[in-house]
This record gives sequence, C-alpha cells and structure tokens, in this order.
Amino acid sequence: MSRMGDVLAGFHAAWEFESDFVRIRYERGIRTPKLFQTLGERRIPFEAIETVTLAPGRRGTVVLRMVPRPGADPLVEVAAGQLKEGSDPYQLVLPAERETLAEYYADELSAQLKQDRGPAERFLVAAPEVPLRFKAYDGKATFDGKTVSFRWFWTGASSAKWKAGDQSFPIADLNGVEWRSPEVFEGHLRLLRGAAPPVPVDQDPAAVVFGLGYGPVHESLPFAAAVLSAVRSARPTAVIPAARRDPADIAERIRHLGELHAAGLVTDEEFTVKKAELLAEL
Repeated sequence: MSRMGDVLAGFHAAWEFESDFVRIRYERGIRTPKLFQTLGERRIPFEAIETVTLAPGRRGTVVLRMVPRPGADPLVEVAAGQLKEGSDPYQLVLPAERETLAEYYADELSAQLKQDRGPAERFLVAAPEVPLRFKAYDGKATFDGKTVSFRWFWTGASSAKWKAGDQSFPIADLNGVEWRSPEVFEGHLRLLRGAAPPVPVDQDPAAVVFGLGYGPVHESLPFAAAVLSAVRSARPTAVIPAARRDPADIAERIRHLGELHAAGLVTDEEFTVKKAELLAEL
C-alpha cells in the first residue's frame, strides 16, 4: 500500500490500510446497520481478499467493495449470500465526489493481491468473539466457545423439543451449522450432526426457529459464524456432504407451504422462492 495507516472514511465505516491487511472500523451511530455495530472492528488480511471492485452507488455515491475468497471468512461462509446489500460488511459507501480517491485505493489494494488463488483452505478472518447468545422464537441459544446450548421456551417450543429437553452440543460432536436468515421464510439456525436427513426445524432439538423479532441477523449470524469457525478449527479437513431430504418430506412441506400461501400468510414471491428451494433439495 501507499503508506501504512492510511484511512479512507465512508458512510458507516472507515478502512485503515496496513502493510498486509485492511482494518475495518464500523461506526456505532443510530443509522449504522446493527450488524456493523455488532462487528465493531474487523481485520481482513490481504490473503483473504480475492478482488476489489468500485461501482456507482445510489443517490450520488460510489461503492468500494472487497470480495473475500471463498472459505476465507466464517461470517460470509455461513451467510451464504443471504445478506442484504446494505448489510454487506465488505463494502464502503462514499460520496461520488470521492470516486477518484476510492479508485486510487482500489488500485493500490488490487496490486497487493495474488491472482487465481482459489478457495482458502482455512478461515483467514477471525470469527466474532464468544461468549455469544440470542433469543429465538422457541428457545435461547448460547455458545461459550466449546458448547452450544439450547434452552426451550414453553411459549414457542414444539412438543418434540419439550420431550427432548434442553440441549447441549459439544463442538467436537458437530459437523457444521446451517443459518437461514430471519428476514426470509422459515428462518432458523440448525446444528449439523452426521449425514442423516434432518427433520423439520420446529421438531429438531438441534435447531432453533426464528420469527418476527427473534433471532435478528446482527445476533444470530455472528453466533452461527463463531460456531462454524470453532467446528472447522476442531476438524480442519472435514468435508461433510449435504444430506438429501426424503421426497415424501419435501412433498409434505410443499403442501403445507401451499396452504400458507392460499391463506395469505405467505406472499407469491415467498411461495415461489421457497418452493424452488425445497425442490432443489431433492
């Protein structure tokens, strides 16, 4: 980079360029996305960056964005493309009049990146620090770095979860984590164990269900990222293939989805997207 310690400040965040990493400091203002406020500060090694882009933004802005290498950041890995554009922790939005300056830094940073490195073999960006906790619709989830625990709420948990009782899962017993954003239909966090086809999340004692006001992105996503990072650290070479659902289970879930759609509880767009997701699991 040009000079160690150079700072480029934008809306909601500032990037500080060091010799071999970019330090992102997120603002804590009332208009700053809550996910940014939760993250606070992140250290992104050049090794974790695949490319840098600069593009026009909305209403007289430009957007400088770092694109992380696949597998380099547990937060991006577990989000799996579900974050809204405004909540992308790798973008810096600047006034359009600073485009020339942003272009300069984009070129400087790009010059530091190696080409065609492919997916990272391990996480290169630190996961959110533990302990972490959040409230889902049917229970409270906590993670201390070694064990994930679910404590069920009698007002929301299914009879299957009550029968199973409160749960504790040592990291050594897990293969991964599945996070479905609370901002879409059937949001949840599920702990993956073995290759057996999972049961519906409301019946699965290894999963908590989100809902309106429960499991918000800024709480449940850092939680999921920290769990995934711990699992990968315990089993750095483990590769677990995704389990396929029973066709009968898929058919039943599509039927139920159709009932919700007919009752007006699911929009046309949600119905189309979710149906496609279910069919893709066959």
